[in-house]
Amino acid sequence: MEEMEFIVDAAKECMEQAVVHLEKEMLNIRAGKANPIMLSSVKVDYYGTPTLISQVANVNSPDGRTLTVQPWEKGMLQEIEKAILAANLGFNPMNNGESIIINIPPLTEERRRDLAKLAKAETENAKIGVRAARKEANGDIKKSDSSIDIQKNYEIDVQELTDTYISKIDEIFNSKEKEILTV
Repeated sequence: MEEMEFIVDAAKECMEQAVVHLEKEMLNIRAGKANPIMLSSVKVDYYGTPTLISQVANVNSPDGRTLTVQPWEKGMLQEIEKAILAANLGFNPMNNGESIIINIPPLTEERRRDLAKLAKAETENAKIGVRAARKEANGDIKKSDSSIDIQKNYEIDVQELTDTYISKIDEIFNSKEKEILTV
């Protein structure tokens, strides 16, 4: 029995990781609102070392259409501006001598549909991860020395876990799709 509980717990952990990964990926899909996470992948040349922008400046979103980048050292303004342009995120940073201001352009209808497709693809990847965890757990259950009745009961438990995590994934996608498609 202990072996079976371990198999189910391992499957649950894998499924949970798939959901957490999906949530992170959904944060990277911009829905038209300015969010400091949009610049999280930008690396600035900080005295010869590529450094994440969050480690050399404060990144804020004063409203839904603007990002501000306030460097901790004024001398970093040009480097930050270059890094944002080099990241090829489609942003046009404006340097006012104190900080960098980025106006986030509104999304076109076509771009919204593309982002919704991207979100759907990430959702499918998460579901594939959950199903792979189910398949592995069911395979381990079948290999065990337990009786067929006990194996069937644990396979039912794994299927219930799978259904729970698939519905969580669908909820995440539905809310992201609504966020993306809302003008």
